[in-house]
Amino acid sequence: MTTLDRTQAAAPPRLSFKDYCREQQSFADAALAGLRRKQKAIPCPFLYDERGSALFDKICGLREYYPTRTETAILKANAEEIAEYCGAHASLIELGSGSSVKTRILLDALEAPACYAPIDVSREHLRNAAAKIARDYPQLKVEAICADYADAFPLPEAGRRTVVFFPGSTIGNLNRDDARTLLASWRDRLDDEGMMVIGIDLKKDPRVLEAAYNDAAGVTEAFIRNIFVRANRELGADFDLEAFEYEARYEPGPGRVEMYLTSREGQTVTLCGAPIRFAEGERVHIENSHKYSLDEASALGEAAGFSPLACYTDDAQRFSVHVWSAS
Repeated sequence: MTTLDRTQAAAPPRLSFKDYCREQQSFADAALAGLRRKQKAIPCPFLYDERGSALFDKICGLREYYPTRTETAILKANAEEIAEYCGAHASLIELGSGSSVKTRILLDALEAPACYAPIDVSREHLRNAAAKIARDYPQLKVEAICADYADAFPLPEAGRRTVVFFPGSTIGNLNRDDARTLLASWRDRLDDEGMMVIGIDLKKDPRVLEAAYNDAAGVTEAFIRNIFVRANRELGADFDLEAFEYEARYEPGPGRVEMYLTSREGQTVTLCGAPIRFAEGERVHIENSHKYSLDEASALGEAAGFSPLACYTDDAQRFSVHVWSAS
């Protein structure tokens, strides 16, 4: 199996950027609608502005946050076999690409990939990450797409096979029905030659799970609080961050870690010129992280229309990487 040759002389990087994201209006609408509900909530994709994306990158390097290093180790150990499934001249599409760090493991293993299309809502973070990939892989066509990967938008022209890469257990941010719907929508966008490579976090000791979202340095707390920082900056809100307490705990029934910002007192916050009232102890739901057993993860893919090809885990079975076929 050959790798991309980073040392050969090449023309300037083949990099393009498509913007299908209207984040300002949608953030205002989502925040107002969510904070007017009986159970207040702000959708977690809005965590990922430039600062939020940088904070998440920092989370990924924390001692307590096992998913990133565990998934990275799984990918490194099995990249050659995954690349064999993908075949030569595949198009690699990454959902929620972030800094595209794990992508490099696959790019180094793939034979002459046709293109790489990172998809993310964080515009500047996406630009920077895509530019780095284009610089480091000068033979690779890079087509960055600023969009919510749940939306409909044009995809790059396919190579011999389209491979959707969905790492980080980001699928865990969705409840199980919504996760199945999202995966099914991507299955429908693929032909029978298409594939998905997806990382899914596994159920384990709740103490390990809760520590991962309550790190000693408080980086995850800063990441969750950043959604109020962003609202203050972009939507004219006046959230007092100290008036809200961060909570993250594992709920074994639904099998998920739930993250909230809880009002310490009765207060009124102005958002987009509208008053939003909070009772003492009232919670704003920000994010969930669902965990799966291996059987549940396989069933999720099959319910979305995929067929399992391979499943890889670490020795402690903390995390899993699945290869699914669209046929």
